[in-house]
Amino acid sequence: MIDSSWDVLLLGGASGVGKSRAADQLARSNGAFVVEFDDVVSAVQRLTTVEQHPGLHCFDRIPDTSVLDVGRVVELQIATADALQPALLGVVENRLTIDVPAVIEGDYLTPAAAARAAREGAVIGRDIRAVFLHEDDPEQITANYAAREPNSGLQTHRAQVSVRYSHWLADQAALHGMPVVSCRPWHDVAVRVERALGRATSQA
Repeated sequence: MIDSSWDVLLLGGASGVGKSRAADQLARSNGAFVVEFDDVVSAVQRLTTVEQHPGLHCFDRIPDTSVLDVGRVVELQIATADALQPALLGVVENRLTIDVPAVIEGDYLTPAAAARAAREGAVIGRDIRAVFLHEDDPEQITANYAAREPNSGLQTHRAQVSVRYSHWLADQAALHGMPVVSCRPWHDVAVRVERALGRATSQA
């Protein structure tokens, strides 16, 4: 039996890998709400300035990230994700006030933040899990962007950034003992996430 009786599931992964689709499937099969962390990111960025919180505004003066090296963009993404850790913990804390499970998905969920959320949840007897979706083919992510944003052209540089960031997330997840699940094949990704979470439970 797969134990999926979590209170909060943190579903991380790079941009364009299919998190939203997987989150919707997992939420429906578990009677959960979906929280898109990107909405929180936009809110806290709107409420702050670069002077007040520079870590949240790494991209403010870079309207076109394609002019930067892929590695540099990933560094800025990681810095932004680190700065957003308190916001993620706040969202998790709020969700735990409601006795309905939630799937929180987003690009800026890091394994380190997820590990801290899980520890804090355990202190009060709540089950917070995390899993990270991984895609290592830039051509696949380019195709995903084209399907999702058909008017934006081929976003090959953005896809390369996403793959590099995806590898970083996968490596960090392994360091924190969190499951990493390949995005493909698409048709059973939610089932494979549930299985990965079940194995993590049995090993705990």
